[in-house]
Amino acid sequence: MKKKIVSTMLCVAMISTMLAGCGGSDAASDGGAAQAPAADDSATEAPAADDSADAGEAAAPAAGGGSVYWLNFKPESDEVLQEVAADYTAKTGVEVKVVTAASGTYSTTLLSEMDKSAPPTLFVIGNQAGVKDWKDYALDLTGTAIANELNTDAYNLYDETGKLVSIGYCYECYGIIVNPDLIEKAGHTMDEIKNFDGLKAVAEDIHSRAGELGFDAFSSSDMDDSSSWRFTGHMANLEYYYEQEGTPWTECPATISGKYLDNFKNLYDLCINNSLTDPKELATGGHDAENEFKTGQAAFFVNGSWEYEAVKGDVPNATMIPYYCGVAGEEKAGLNCGTENCWAINSKASAEDQQATMDFMVWCVTDPDASRKLVDTFGVMPYKSAAESTNGFLAAADKYTADGCYVMNWATNFQPNVDSYRATLVSALNQYNADQSDANWETVRTAFVDGWAVEYSAVNN
Repeated sequence: MKKKIVSTMLCVAMISTMLAGCGGSDAASDGGAAQAPAADDSATEAPAADDSADAGEAAAPAAGGGSVYWLNFKPESDEVLQEVAADYTAKTGVEVKVVTAASGTYSTTLLSEMDKSAPPTLFVIGNQAGVKDWKDYALDLTGTAIANELNTDAYNLYDETGKLVSIGYCYECYGIIVNPDLIEKAGHTMDEIKNFDGLKAVAEDIHSRAGELGFDAFSSSDMDDSSSWRFTGHMANLEYYYEQEGTPWTECPATISGKYLDNFKNLYDLCINNSLTDPKELATGGHDAENEFKTGQAAFFVNGSWEYEAVKGDVPNATMIPYYCGVAGEEKAGLNCGTENCWAINSKASAEDQQATMDFMVWCVTDPDASRKLVDTFGVMPYKSAAESTNGFLAAADKYTADGCYVMNWATNFQPNVDSYRATLVSALNQYNADQSDANWETVRTAFVDGWAVEYSAVNN
């Protein structure tokens, strides 16, 4: 396996070098698709037994001294996961190690860790690109104890044979977080914001009076690795979602048209030009958008449901609205709902480690204390016995759906060669941010549309 993975890493490095020569650079990715591992056909897949402990009870230590190594995808949840792992070890004696990949590095970290003598037993395969790349390293979870605890199949990922490769352990929503109190302080109401025209009118008015009001419309839209994914991944989803035109993608298309890229531009321009930070200062980052929102410096904050715990203490009335961008009928738009957080068990791990991992997963979603801690950091977990969510942004997503609004699915999960694709897009957006000319927007269009075909070709040839 080592020889094949090293060869793959060299190929990835060569592709990245070629792209960098065309203006691309490394960028953060919140995608769960670690790309282009080589399958080790010599390893045998050992099934994990589907017997589980009763709900709320810690599982007995796995026979043969199995252990768990969880390569975590969510840096913001590291502290909680370390605590949960320690609790489980204290109760069962089973070693649980949690290693958290830095933001934007999951793909490369997973590739590296899988080449070690003690690779992860529990890892993330978060989209169909990841399924293609890592399916041979994933145990079939069909009919297993953890799969039997699910309350929905909506967030599961399968390969072309029907194998259950990975299962959602939480789902999320993203859009535009809003402080309704600041909207009212500016003389507006949330009822005015039902489409792009309404959002634009409110945001531009707040920005024009920022000195008088003591706050601005949008928090900073930095393009550094810690922030750029909010726009090159999440906000980009509005273009992909609408380009599907009612027929959701089931696999990555070889090309996209960019038909709704002008709608992306509408919202992106509104964010960067009605903000605390001059667009020319976005490239290097260094602005704390979350803190700007929490401290009442900005009324709007582009982000997702994972921010609820961080902001609710300072902005208890915070809510979330859709990506209004000028598409016809968007008054019936809801939030972007989905997940890239899907558990996979390493099929190359020993049977003992697979069983230990399965037992740990079941405990995480059935033990009242463990699931409470995990739900509070993840927002919600789609399991029958897991603690109920208290996340207000997920509640907003549910209300939009209940009111008959359409859910914007995570078509962004199909971005090909995600890190390189987004890196090239960041480079183009930085050029545009510095000089918002038509010519520079065409550079963004090229990165967005032509870049898709380039990256698709890179990973499918």
